[in-house]
Amino acid sequence: MSEPTHHTHTVVPPRVYGAVFGTLLCFTALTVFASYLELGVFNAVVALAIAVIKSLLVILFFMHIRYSSKLTKLTLAAGFFTFIVLVAMTLTDYMSRAWGMW
Repeated sequence: MSEPTHHTHTVVPPRVYGAVFGTLLCFTALTVFASYLELGVFNAVVALAIAVIKSLLVILFFMHIRYSSKLTKLTLAAGFFTFIVLVAMTLTDYMSRAWGMW
């Protein structure tokens, strides 16, 4: 009978880390390339999209969330949800301050 606290450990081959590292380097070069483009209001959108993809790669592979239990994934999702709620509340306050000036 297995113990409920016993977790199987996934051995990740070094080539996966190398591929993720190479992908992160490519996205870093893409970030530098995108910074020289004049995209108007989409400069920040493109930069944030690239940053989100890079952070997801780091979280999934280097932090081993991809191979973790559902509880760990739920904890990560709850943290992101809390972050989104706090940002939304901050932006709501920021937008409401200018209501009388329009």
